[in-house]
Amino acid sequence: MQLNDLIIDDRRQARFKVHRSAFVSDEILALEREHVFGKCWLYLGHVSELKKPGDFISRRVGGRPLLYTRDRDDKLHALYNTCPHRGALVCRERSGNRRAFTCGYHAWTFDEKGRFVGMPGREALPPEATDDCKLDLVPVERMEEFRGFVFVCFDRRAMSLRDYLAGAAEYLEYVADQGRDGMEIVIGAQDYCVGANWKLLQENSADGYHGVPTHSTYFDYIRSRDNSSFGGMNAKGWVKNLGNGHAVSESIGLLPWGRPYARWAPGWGEEARQEVEALNKEIMDRLGPERGNVVANGDRNLLIFPNLVVNDVMATTIRTFYPVRPDYMEVSAWCIAPTGESETSRDRRLRNFVEFLGPAGFATPDDVEMLELCQRGYANAASAPYNDLSRGMLSNAPTKTDELQMRTFWRRWHQLVSDNPARELAGP
Repeated sequence: MQLNDLIIDDRRQARFKVHRSAFVSDEILALEREHVFGKCWLYLGHVSELKKPGDFISRRVGGRPLLYTRDRDDKLHALYNTCPHRGALVCRERSGNRRAFTCGYHAWTFDEKGRFVGMPGREALPPEATDDCKLDLVPVERMEEFRGFVFVCFDRRAMSLRDYLAGAAEYLEYVADQGRDGMEIVIGAQDYCVGANWKLLQENSADGYHGVPTHSTYFDYIRSRDNSSFGGMNAKGWVKNLGNGHAVSESIGLLPWGRPYARWAPGWGEEARQEVEALNKEIMDRLGPERGNVVANGDRNLLIFPNLVVNDVMATTIRTFYPVRPDYMEVSAWCIAPTGESETSRDRRLRNFVEFLGPAGFATPDDVEMLELCQRGYANAASAPYNDLSRGMLSNAPTKTDELQMRTFWRRWHQLVSDNPARELAGP
């Protein structure tokens, strides 16, 4: 299969198909590591995760172990977590606070900025060995922050983060605007694995078409809990191409679940109504009624190419996922919340977070099963070679149950893996 033939994008006949070798090929995964994860901006973390000087997190991003630190001058750093001596990890802890990192192999030591501090037997090296930062930890080529969201890029020549985010920046701002005093990551992460190709989770994360058949138990629960007549996702809402492979699936005030900031649901009880309505009013007063309505009453599944999903729905979840093999990915998810929100509001948020989006919630186990069933079905790719993603190509106003958001991802993916910048990214 030639790279040019991986995607059928026939706009006149309204046909869009993806060859299933894209989900099973080691060669294609190698191209993704080089051209996608090696060149795109990737989510590292949130500024709130490092609150004090000396705080650090060690995290794998794009398959590379990194150190994310805040130094004593309150500046953030992204460093390669590998000793310049023999290459061992200099930090084996997931997070903490320290003034220095000492490699466990030969005790070379570095400060929170990555600067070489010392080593046993320093006299064995010439005095100029530390000139020009030769023995420092290597900083990641690019690190930039947007409204508290911190990204890295391994390509020095990449466009700025703001230009890369394109239309997705507006939707990150909707998240950032929820908190009067800013936003913070709730302590803790959800880490799990899925026996499927990473791109399947990107597709699934804004796929309204699967909502009712796959998550029928959740909708039954909502109807029972809230005495609601809601009929399911159907075609409620819309989708947009946000540029550079990013897309969003959204609606405003159409979906049945509550939002802690700030849309009340009957299942929370009357005792919660006054607080939620007060939070809604604060947002309207601070942002104005038009923007406030989007922030408080909107539901958004934001896809930032290649592998960042922000589910700003019944709670706000940040999720990344990276391939280990063509048929296996590792997933991490975090809950983000307004800084200083009340205990009752935080409780509602976390209940919503784990109830639907958590690894044991109503949605995620269903999704994992479906993705793994897809991956198993690709064993038939020699005879049944294509996935069809043509829904909505004839529509001037595609809905959540159409597949514009997936075509947006795949057009950008095809542009990068085929190394052909002339490929058309806009389209139905």
